[in-house]
Amino acid sequence: MRRMLIVAGRVARQILKDHRFLALSIVAPLLIIYFLKITIDALTPVGRGGVYDGLVMPMVSTIVFFLGYVLCSLALVRERTSMTLSRMFVAGYRRGEIVGGYFLGFAGLASAQAALAMGEAYKVFSLSYSRHTLADIFLVIWLMAIVSLSLGILVSNAARTEGQVVPFIPLVLLPSIFLSGVLTNGVDRLPVWAQHLSRIVPLRYAGDAITGLVRGNGLRAQATTLWELLAIGLALLFIAAVTLRDQE
Repeated sequence: MRRMLIVAGRVARQILKDHRFLALSIVAPLLIIYFLKITIDALTPVGRGGVYDGLVMPMVSTIVFFLGYVLCSLALVRERTSMTLSRMFVAGYRRGEIVGGYFLGFAGLASAQAALAMGEAYKVFSLSYSRHTLADIFLVIWLMAIVSLSLGILVSNAARTEGQVVPFIPLVLLPSIFLSGVLTNGVDRLPVWAQHLSRIVPLRYAGDAITGLVRGNGLRAQATTLWELLAIGLALLFIAAVTLRDQE
């Protein structure tokens, strides 16, 4: 555990020192939420405000998922090309300690992105959720951000350079959106095979939980969905630790 915390501290310090990366991580969710706002305003029929309100928070979870996944995977590949990971292995760090350390190191940034995205969405869309519902939704979005880190670490293991990460971005993101049910108001309208495949898509569970909360169901009613989301995140993190290479 001590070594894991050492890795996490080093990662956190490196993020704070990399001002461009930090600025991009903070500004990106704000810009994307703004463009989401003007797009939804353009789609909303005149005089029928609030038609798409139920779509806002599931889309926020998608944005947070995308940012966490992309930024984490790119940052870790950069660590690999700079030989930082190799030096950790030489120093005696284990795979689980390295992966866990990077996960904890990026968790703070992912949490900040989730808070910024949700806060701006709540304000610019003039949503009227209660504080209790808002806190529950934030918990789901935060959990989605954490799961995205696990996926980012796993994907980074399959790439040797930052350029090799690029094809994985649409390959993972677009099917995740299409199979999540966010655009179809649930997965029931998808083909049966797609419904089964969606069971491994984290966004499906986040979208289902947020939709239930927006409709007035309490967090306890979403407990099973949240446990499934957490289980997927832990599975991704475990696979990432097992597949982390000690040599390039």
